[in-house]
Amino acid sequence: MKQLNQLTKQTCQEIKVILTDIDDTVTTEGMLTSSAYSALEALSNEGFIVIPVTGRSAGWCDHIARMWPVHAIVGENGAFSFRYDRKEKILHKIFCQDDVTLMSNAQRLKSIGEDALDKIKGTKLASDQGFRLTDIAVDFAEDVEPLSLDEAQKIVDIAEAYGATAKISSIHVNCWFGDHSKLSTSLTLLKDSFNIVEDQIQKSVVFIGDSPNDATMFEYFDLSIGVANINAFADTLNEKPTYITNGYAGEGFTEVAKHLLANRF
Repeated sequence: MKQLNQLTKQTCQEIKVILTDIDDTVTTEGMLTSSAYSALEALSNEGFIVIPVTGRSAGWCDHIARMWPVHAIVGENGAFSFRYDRKEKILHKIFCQDDVTLMSNAQRLKSIGEDALDKIKGTKLASDQGFRLTDIAVDFAEDVEPLSLDEAQKIVDIAEAYGATAKISSIHVNCWFGDHSKLSTSLTLLKDSFNIVEDQIQKSVVFIGDSPNDATMFEYFDLSIGVANINAFADTLNEKPTYITNGYAGEGFTEVAKHLLANRF
């Protein structure tokens, strides 16, 4: 991984879109600091298209799309995208699955959660589970005493035994049925809502993340950046970001924002 200062001025001037994870990328120890929020606002005000790409729940994403200085959000690891039209005051919601499919998946997801909590002691359902529409999130490090990545992997194994997809974030294991992902929904959103087509993406889009569930994004985007805490997962990442910050979590995100803004023109 290269140091962020190796991201050249010429490259920065071609970037139009910032995709970013939220937990432990924009936030720090669960908090959205004033500096990180100001960085989001500064990027948006300077003309960047800012889109969080997160495992967080639909309820959180509804709030973020409306109230944060962002242009859209991809949530529940790619299950949907929300985009708030501030002029028309309409929240556009696009889901990867219909209501019938979501309902049929609900019981199977409930079984995964019950099985994981029973077998992996010290876990519980994520605090935002009640606001989720498409997945189940098992907390192993947010509101519980942090468990090891080996324990988190056991949750993944349980979910996969049910035929589900499961990804480890810095705090949760997210489990869902379907072939959607952070990457697939991000690409669809960029094309359909922002007219960013495939041959533009590698020069105009940067992705910022921090954990194993960002690996497909790190692999796909040439301009991928890990905040410094990505090093905690270095041994488990098949694909690493191209660049890395000196700062951890929200400080790292702020570092990226300052670098892009300083090299904007």
